[in-house]
Amino acid sequence: MILYIITNISIMSVKLGIAPIAWSNDDMPELGGDTTLEQCLAEASKAGFTGIESGGKFPKNSKELLPKLQKENLQLCSGWYGAQLLKNTPSEEFELMLPQLNLFKDCNSPCMVFAEVTNSIQGDPKTPLSKRPKMSEDEWKLLISRINEISKMMMDEGMPLAYHHHMGTVIETERETKRLIENTNDTVKLLIDTGHMLFARGNSIKLAEDFSERLIHIHCKDIRKEVLDKSLKNDSTFRQAFLDGAFTVPGDGYIDYKPFLKVLHKKKYEGWLVVEAEQDPAKANPFEYAKIGFNYLSKTAKECGLEIIN
Repeated sequence: MILYIITNISIMSVKLGIAPIAWSNDDMPELGGDTTLEQCLAEASKAGFTGIESGGKFPKNSKELLPKLQKENLQLCSGWYGAQLLKNTPSEEFELMLPQLNLFKDCNSPCMVFAEVTNSIQGDPKTPLSKRPKMSEDEWKLLISRINEISKMMMDEGMPLAYHHHMGTVIETERETKRLIENTNDTVKLLIDTGHMLFARGNSIKLAEDFSERLIHIHCKDIRKEVLDKSLKNDSTFRQAFLDGAFTVPGDGYIDYKPFLKVLHKKKYEGWLVVEAEQDPAKANPFEYAKIGFNYLSKTAKECGLEIIN
């Protein structure tokens, strides 16, 4: 008699992408200002990534952008959109985002990274993070109503909204992120940024456990703990924190990604893992750090049952 042993180990598929902010910073153009888009795309591909998020140097139409991406075998895997729904109606905001939304559709982006940035201090060189904006109860009700509406408008166009909690904005902490997701429709999807959540002293693993059905996109940003501790102690600005080196790529910082990636496997996440780390390219060579991030995530993801696909 031949006995067949069937193992019940599922393999989930993920893709690895990277953000261009390592090469050029849109909020501080002097950082990487002389780096060409062509260099950024070529080095991202050479490091092993199959996707890249959009940035300020990217063409704003698909006829120009797609050939550049295809040359390096890269896919547009999302990109940032900063909304002001506390000021603009959903219809007004939708008109403002429409050119980017159409570009993303043309390039088959899986989602649009979305954050509410009304009164944000993320780019303010003087205001410390302790003074970041917080919403009144009436503003919470307004934002929830408006983000529900605009997410439906985006979904009708085939472009999911991936909400990005972000330091210096009205949705920064684990508690605020949880409140937003619990009180919005399922057309509002979740992006977890491991670095921003740790900076806000929150728990990315808990968010992934609790909201796996809404999780659509992930930013893998690591933290240099000694810089983070100093930034929190000194109540630094967000800009000063990243200039001091608070952020780095996975494999070079404080975060152990294995528990997080194991939860993604358990919850059957299939999507993009995007390496993103705001650093001064003059101090942290983008290509070298891209390779560190790719190699670490590739190895660790596979150990956690996540198959890397192109």
